[in-house]
Amino acid sequence: MTDIILTPNAARRVAKIAEKQGADAVLRLSVDGGGCAGFTYKFELGAPEEGDTVAEAEGVKLVVDPVSMDLVRGSAVDFVENLGGASFQVTNPNAASGCGCGSSFSI
Repeated sequence: MTDIILTPNAARRVAKIAEKQGADAVLRLSVDGGGCAGFTYKFELGAPEEGDTVAEAEGVKLVVDPVSMDLVRGSAVDFVENLGGASFQVTNPNAASGCGCGSSFSI
């Protein structure tokens, strides 16, 4: 099983954001306690650190720290635009439930 996947659509969006900010095209995904279902996804531009899992698509990197990886292993990170807005979304096979906002989950 692949540890984590960055979709081409998400990669293109990260590249666009990074270019505007003059930053490296590296998206960091982490998991924090909280949110309406127990855990919440956090996205930010960053740099790979020792021990991170790294996935790559279209020259863009997705990095996840070891603790967060235990909660998101096997997931896919996508960028979705719809009538409700635009956001990065995680399809997480480990999540027992989620919430309507799509940024919170439970195990």
